[in-house]
Amino acid sequence: MPESPPMSLPDAYEAFADHHRESSLLQSCASLLSWDQETHMPKGGAGNRAQQLTLLSGMVHRRQTSEEYGELLAAAEDCGLIADEHPAAAANLRVARRDYDRSRRIPPALVEEKTGATVLARRAWVDARANDDFPSFRPHLERIFDLSRQIAEAIGSESGDPYDALLDAYEPYATAEGIEAVFAPLREAHISLLDRILGSDRSVDVRMLHRDFPQRAQAALAREAGSAIGFDFERGRIDETAHPFCMAISPDDVRLTVRYERDFFNPAFFGLLHEAGHGMYAQGLPAKQHGLPAGTACSFGIHESQSRMWENLVGRSRSFWRWCYPKAQEAFPEALVNVAEEDFYRAINEVKPSLIRVEADEVTYNLHIMLRFELERALLSGELDAGDLPGAWNETFEKYLRISPDNDADGCLQDIHWSAGLIGYFPTYTLGNVYAAQIYEAAERDLGELEPQFERGEFKPLKEWLNRNIHDHGQIHPPRELVEVVTGSPPHHDALVRQLESKYLRS
Repeated sequence: MPESPPMSLPDAYEAFADHHRESSLLQSCASLLSWDQETHMPKGGAGNRAQQLTLLSGMVHRRQTSEEYGELLAAAEDCGLIADEHPAAAANLRVARRDYDRSRRIPPALVEEKTGATVLARRAWVDARANDDFPSFRPHLERIFDLSRQIAEAIGSESGDPYDALLDAYEPYATAEGIEAVFAPLREAHISLLDRILGSDRSVDVRMLHRDFPQRAQAALAREAGSAIGFDFERGRIDETAHPFCMAISPDDVRLTVRYERDFFNPAFFGLLHEAGHGMYAQGLPAKQHGLPAGTACSFGIHESQSRMWENLVGRSRSFWRWCYPKAQEAFPEALVNVAEEDFYRAINEVKPSLIRVEADEVTYNLHIMLRFELERALLSGELDAGDLPGAWNETFEKYLRISPDNDADGCLQDIHWSAGLIGYFPTYTLGNVYAAQIYEAAERDLGELEPQFERGEFKPLKEWLNRNIHDHGQIHPPRELVEVVTGSPPHHDALVRQLESKYLRS
């Protein structure tokens, strides 16, 4: 029996949707400029790029906070759409109302000022990190946190905590108190697991990961793996940058970036799997809702669940390397000629406290995030002065990971996030790990054991399951609700701890 044609939507709703899509299109222009800034823009272009992005951000903000848009939104809300009949449209209105009310509280001049400040701060960060020069970056850091504090105060929050106002932009309805409720038991579990691993007789030789890996061969292998797991290179590309990211201009134009190290295998390969996970989410969003909330990722935490799943639960599994290792040996015949597959697998899964977050293992990674969560809350509240950040970073780092950086380049300057004004972003990384573990278990309940499929190079079942159960939902559900709908239970750290203990204590 043929499907019934979709019910038409009222003209008032379509007018609202058209306005929203145009604003999203304008924002995509800013995204393309941001991608270029991080990949191809000459160093001297920072000043003009700051003006371009400031102009665009102001235009988008004014459009999305205008009286005209508010009237269109109100008229669409008055149409009486029933969520059961039009779930995507209902979600679009719900999210749009929430965003409109939030954005209206922020003065346009403040949005423009912060945008311009972040462009200059990101360029200053690149130089400061390269030269291990925190003092040169400090004024930019102070300005970013001052502007973020002003924005948080303008938005407000039910709790009165300014951090909640910023966190909400990345993980809707989340609070610092709720984040800490997840982090506290997880922190204890990670430290306990780390102690048991370090106290065992587990010995791992990682020297083969630091041999000569020509960049061209790295790029070819990473591209092959990314294509195999499901990233569509007809609708995406890879470029090089200092700090890897994924930028979705549209579902049909998704930019991945990686960082190559000639004498270290991990960064480019696992970075590509990670960013491809983000990219497949972007490519899998419903095309008919592009430019609207229902065609946009649910949250940064849900987005991160996709990247961490493909990077770690798939890409660091033993079965993945039974499929991929012959390809790696072919790509790097000299570096891996006498290296057994099992030794390579253990090397890429070494557990050892290290300084750099993006290179941290699965067991210690979340401790890196918890440190950043604590420090950015303290910087925002004024409890921690920006000038004292290096010392606070090193002290907290040693408390959590029992090591301390020798320089600021490997310490408080290692991440781009604060220079980009992304205050409140860091917790979503650990939430992503928590979500990924639960979602992966749900996928196995539906698809059967996944590792035998990976061993055969069969990644399509998992990718299509994620398309149906995560990507296709856009923002129809808030993040916590989506996790519960997909997995049958609210977000909890148990699945993540269970998977890590199984992997590192029983293998």
